[in-house]
Amino acid sequence: MKKMLRNTAAGMMALVLFLGSGAFMQDAEAQIQNWNVDAAILLEAETGKVLYAKNEDTLLGIASMTKMMTEYLLLEAVAAGEVSWDDQYTVTDKTFEISQDRSLSNVPLRLGEQYSIRELYEAMVIYSANAATIAIAETVAGSEQAFVDQMNAKAEEMGLQDYRFVNSSGLNNADMLGYHPENTGADEENVMSARATAKLAHRLLTDFPEVLETSSIPRDVFREGTDDATNMPNWNFMLPGLVFEYEGVDGIKTGTTDFAGYTFTGTAERNGMRLISVVMNATDENGVGSYEARFGATAELFDFGFNNFSMQEILPANYTVEGQETLAVDKGKEDSVGVQTTEPVNVLLQNGQDPAEFTPELTLDESLLNENGELTAPIEEGAVVGTISMAGAAGEYGYLDESMASALEAELVTTESVEKANWFVLSMRAVGGFFGNLWGTITSTVSGWFS
Repeated sequence: MKKMLRNTAAGMMALVLFLGSGAFMQDAEAQIQNWNVDAAILLEAETGKVLYAKNEDTLLGIASMTKMMTEYLLLEAVAAGEVSWDDQYTVTDKTFEISQDRSLSNVPLRLGEQYSIRELYEAMVIYSANAATIAIAETVAGSEQAFVDQMNAKAEEMGLQDYRFVNSSGLNNADMLGYHPENTGADEENVMSARATAKLAHRLLTDFPEVLETSSIPRDVFREGTDDATNMPNWNFMLPGLVFEYEGVDGIKTGTTDFAGYTFTGTAERNGMRLISVVMNATDENGVGSYEARFGATAELFDFGFNNFSMQEILPANYTVEGQETLAVDKGKEDSVGVQTTEPVNVLLQNGQDPAEFTPELTLDESLLNENGELTAPIEEGAVVGTISMAGAAGEYGYLDESMASALEAELVTTESVEKANWFVLSMRAVGGFFGNLWGTITSTVSGWFS
């Protein structure tokens, strides 16, 4: 009787937890729908799975979130050896005059003085310094206009669909004292969709994760120990020790202009799962933009993601498909070779979601197979011969980019080498095959006589 009561209690508790989880999801969705943002998106970084989206393809102002593209192009140039962190930039009339406008986010630059690319980069990433950003653009491309051309070309290369860059910093061109890039309007401003902004952030973190080493610095001092020393609090107030601190936040970029409103591309990592969020033109209940509105909306996005989803290993490394543990080999010393995955496959599961919804599917590289579906020796150990993917529902919002669904697959490789058999062995096999076929024909004929 006690055992029955315990089982009943456990069942009731499981039911309560299940229903409670569903209710929480519904409440979270309702809360998201009521946020005062023009657009928003939330995704899990490893898989590119979108957890929530609102007006994600609407073109809107991005303000200093622009600087993520400038960061990307600088880091790319450094990686290619085209720019060094120790390179010196000499301040021009343009960067000097813009840097003196302290109503904008700036560190003061002295006309004709030299500054290292590293200190300009840190001022850009931490303090969103605009003149320092323009200095970087001029260093990478020779002029800001040439750099803007690179920005738009890189956006196209990345597969972004909704964007237009008109300057390197995210300022409205009207705030650039007449120094806005050629071929752009005097009052234009950079625009992107939330999806495109998230794609840019995803590429930045994927290709250059070291950017987080700088974007996670809560405060710093520009040219410390000099007359130009300038305190640089990070505008990302969700970092540790700042007013809207949120556990796990380490980037990426805020943005604020009259046109764009209060925007923010944030990222946070907990328990091995990284989320990326974008909120655009966040306002309070009275329709007034504020720091609290953008960071509050971001915090609730992160709460929604971390409280309702988790990454789980659903396919271990060294996995083999039952019944397909080996592949046939032609012209080898062995007639088969073992195959298995190399890396585990992780999937994003919603609380209560059954992992059994995902099923492994094996796909062989047909270009490696002969007409009989065999590999041909010689074969090296670790040769990639196909993939095993986890087929499952994409969810309501799908992926940031459908190509990202490939994150749900693992390479299938050979477990050993297979040398090519020598000519004598191949000849004997051919002879054996000939007589085997001949004997089969004879027996079939004889059997026919008596049927």
